[in-house]
Amino acid sequence: MTRNRWEPDGKLRWVILLVVTVSVVAGAGVYAAQAFQRFQAASQATSSAAIAAAGSSLPDQPFVLFRNTASGQGYGQAATVLLSAPGAERAVGGAACDRVYGTRREVMCLRTNRGLVTSYEAALYDRNWQEVRSWALRGIPSRTRLDGTGSAAATTVFVTGHSYAGTGFSTETVISPVEGGPGTGSLEDFALWVNGAQVSPSDRNIWGVTFMPGQSDSFYATAASNGRTWLVEGSVSARKLTAVHDAAECPSVSPDGKSIAYKKNMAGSVHPHWNIAVLDIATGTETLLAETRNVDDQVEWLDGHTVLYGLGREDSAGDSDIWRLDVAGASRPELFIEHAWSPSVVR
Repeated sequence: MTRNRWEPDGKLRWVILLVVTVSVVAGAGVYAAQAFQRFQAASQATSSAAIAAAGSSLPDQPFVLFRNTASGQGYGQAATVLLSAPGAERAVGGAACDRVYGTRREVMCLRTNRGLVTSYEAALYDRNWQEVRSWALRGIPSRTRLDGTGSAAATTVFVTGHSYAGTGFSTETVISPVEGGPGTGSLEDFALWVNGAQVSPSDRNIWGVTFMPGQSDSFYATAASNGRTWLVEGSVSARKLTAVHDAAECPSVSPDGKSIAYKKNMAGSVHPHWNIAVLDIATGTETLLAETRNVDDQVEWLDGHTVLYGLGREDSAGDSDIWRLDVAGASRPELFIEHAWSPSVVR
């Protein structure tokens, strides 16, 4: 059979293949080099947040603890600013955290350890940023709180899924003694009471613990099952959860213990949109606050009439800001701390 004069012979085909392979490898090398240069530029970039030398201890004056999201050195680390000067330079503590919460004596840090195998961990630090102890988490860090007595820590992780907006997410929430020892186990094992009757749904999820001021036994959290969501009041000693209000997620109790702020879904389950609402515990009156942006966060109380919450920046992935909002009247949101996430107010 006569070979077409345009058909390359075997040797020529190998030459063509070699040229193409070299071109692909070279292109990949150039792309990797450019990506590395972009990474270096992002890490060395400056932002409007001034970073102070790492502090040797937590401030003696009232302060705000948060996750630093300013680009450059200290990105992703726990940081503090004085409550009296939230816009001043921040001191980073050296602990990399996805979520943080603190008291005057200790800091809870939930983090992701990336390597050949990704793992998740909770770590407790003392006020001098010395790690006291750490323990493994079963999933992606989501929420954490310390009780006012400094004796108990609550952690919420995503066991499956990675967002409360997903239809297939599953959480695990545990309350553990700060000093170590056995915790509660998953709060999904607590008895759940709704409208005066105990229910035992198979698809239960519990998340977002907030402790009553000065207590470690009494708390509030979110419970969800069969497409419904409740604000529940919990007791560690009784291992009991009681639904007290519908459609409330990631609650936060006010410093005086009289109000609860939470995120409330104002859209459907397919594309949820969370706004902030405040519940008067005594009267059951719910007030929707004047924040129209999507707040997928567990809010923190700045004081008895102001809440703080994180919002991601649309123009910069991995960056966010902390905003403040008065819970009374038609006040408007105000920027509180730039390049920050996961606020914790410590007095």
